[in-house]
Amino acid sequence: MSVPRLQELFIGIAGLIGAGKTTLAKALGAHLDLPVYFEPVADNEYLADFYRDTARYSFATQIYLLNRRFQQHQEIIWRGIGAVQDRTIYEDAVFAKTLVDQGLMEERDYRTYLELFRHMSNFMCRPHLIVYLDLGPETSLARIKERERAVESGISIEYLRALHAEYEKFIVDIARMVPVIRIPWEDYKDAEETATMIEREYLSGSFLRDVQWDRRGM
Repeated sequence: MSVPRLQELFIGIAGLIGAGKTTLAKALGAHLDLPVYFEPVADNEYLADFYRDTARYSFATQIYLLNRRFQQHQEIIWRGIGAVQDRTIYEDAVFAKTLVDQGLMEERDYRTYLELFRHMSNFMCRPHLIVYLDLGPETSLARIKERERAVESGISIEYLRALHAEYEKFIVDIARMVPVIRIPWEDYKDAEETATMIEREYLSGSFLRDVQWDRRGM
């Protein structure tokens, strides 16, 4: 079976809040001439309420995001020309699991969420590749503060640590089904170099690649 060119791939960008997913997605989209699908933030009508009263709005917010990302996912599949997606639909479960573990979502709501996701998965096609931007919770919090989104001002380091732990489990699990390239992202990298590296690692065929950058950035 032939391997798709990088320009034909459905690439998902994964990582903690504030990691720099949107920045890399834009750069990869421009570099590879691929459409980019962004995480719904500016037009998310639940987000402010979620951060103001997380327990009350956690389920509604997760369902909203699941619906929006499913719409994006279907459009990517039916267009069939490759795309870069800023956070995949599969990562939504990371946030839902973290919320229920912290007592911010009811178990029955979580079960309903998982059942809905399973039904949706019958109509989904896996990405060709997930690029995981690997950084610690402390760096995530620092970048959240740098971008100064008012709704994110209440995000705690404890929440980010719990989220990071869940992400580590997610990456191991998803790598059994979708090739994953894990990139150290404590420091930002050049987009063109990153695109070249992603192509090289994807073509290597391994289902979980831990990228090591040398002193020249490659």
